[in-house]
Amino acid sequence: MTVCADNWPIAAAQPVPLTTQIVDFCSDNIRRQLWPAGARLPSIRALAERYPVSRFTVAEAYERLVARGLIQARHGAGYFVAGQRSTPHGREAHPADSALAQEVELMRLNLSGQLRWQPGVGSLPSAWLADGPLAAEWRALSQAAPRLVGYGCPQGYLPLREALVQKLEGQGLTLSPAQLVTTSSATHALDLILRLVTTPGDTVLVDDPGFYNFHAALRLARVNVVGIPRTAHGPDTERLAEALRQHRPRLFLTVSALHNPTGSTLTLPVAHRVLKLLEQWNCLAVEDDIYADFEARPGVRLAALDGLSRVIYLASFTKTLSANLRCGYIAADPGRIAGLTDIKLISGMTTPEAVETLVYRLLTGGRYRRHVDGLRKRLEPLRTDAIARLKALGFTLWHEPAEGFLLWAEAPPGVDLDAWVERARAASLLLAPGRYFSPAGAPSRHLRFNVAQCGEAGLWQVLADTLHG
Repeated sequence: MTVCADNWPIAAAQPVPLTTQIVDFCSDNIRRQLWPAGARLPSIRALAERYPVSRFTVAEAYERLVARGLIQARHGAGYFVAGQRSTPHGREAHPADSALAQEVELMRLNLSGQLRWQPGVGSLPSAWLADGPLAAEWRALSQAAPRLVGYGCPQGYLPLREALVQKLEGQGLTLSPAQLVTTSSATHALDLILRLVTTPGDTVLVDDPGFYNFHAALRLARVNVVGIPRTAHGPDTERLAEALRQHRPRLFLTVSALHNPTGSTLTLPVAHRVLKLLEQWNCLAVEDDIYADFEARPGVRLAALDGLSRVIYLASFTKTLSANLRCGYIAADPGRIAGLTDIKLISGMTTPEAVETLVYRLLTGGRYRRHVDGLRKRLEPLRTDAIARLKALGFTLWHEPAEGFLLWAEAPPGVDLDAWVERARAASLLLAPGRYFSPAGAPSRHLRFNVAQCGEAGLWQVLADTLHG
């Protein structure tokens, strides 16, 4: 069979590029099996003579189809529809086949995007970030032709590290570019740190409750994980002292500002007590500060008080800019940075310089500051509204943060939490029950709510309708 060259919807007046028009038309016919395997496509010359396209345009379209496996090029004979490949195992691996399925269950739900209402996710709505400075700066950067070939600097794009030095000075940290290494995310940063300072069998202390993805990363590193109860003022220092004495841990992983999931922030007296205990028991701290920019005024930081002697500081721009164009960093003493840089190179080479150039331009051009100011203002009424609505439904707030977008709330008395979570999921409502945030997976009557995801029409009604069955 030869595919007829008549009536192809190719027109120069359309806003879609001519190459794309040809590719889309052929792809649709092949995938709908209107053109069977083995059918011969019109020659490049035939299409170029019949439609307002050049031979180069047709050739480029055909090459794209070959690259996608939809057609085959046969030397001297032309282009033919390829046989459709069977996919006996589907397009995605089944999560149940993974030994880490339980650790990443909530993360997979967050990323699936299958549920309409998502008060349980841990990020801002995509539309909030799409409306920000990222798109405009990306267009400007593309015109400036960033370096897209070759490797970047092992420690990360130097102008970005210099800009980060200025940014961190505003949070009380005094350091040099030599004390920074860039990463693709906060999780990547933690992975590098664990590779540097821990070995399997070591003990690591964590906030309880805390970020479930970090708990999974710790288990992947084969360290023993011990939870330290969180209070509204930071870690429970009595329990921290007890754990340090009993377990002699290598690290304490904690969040100082706008803690996930509780929204609480470290106070100065607790910070001093934590640092004194860590020094007494020769334990390092890893301070995760990915929510720093949601604070109007910087709060207490262990790294600033310690001077990066015993504290390793990490952060990222995932929450404020984009979860797709990922960029994070680690601040530490120069000796540790040298080791972290080597591990970064061994495990994944350099981080993308184009992305780091984009973040640098945002930080130094003033757009980033205006953007995060706008995010904070946008969150304020949503946070107030969510707190009032949760209380009206019978929830008890563990803490009422004045900033950020996370709330930690206890379910009303008499509500079977597990049953409610299932009812909510059936109604396309994603909740984040507290057991996911326990390093031991312990039962909990608390849930994490993201106020930024609670403004969609109909959400609160669905939440109320599913609450009691």
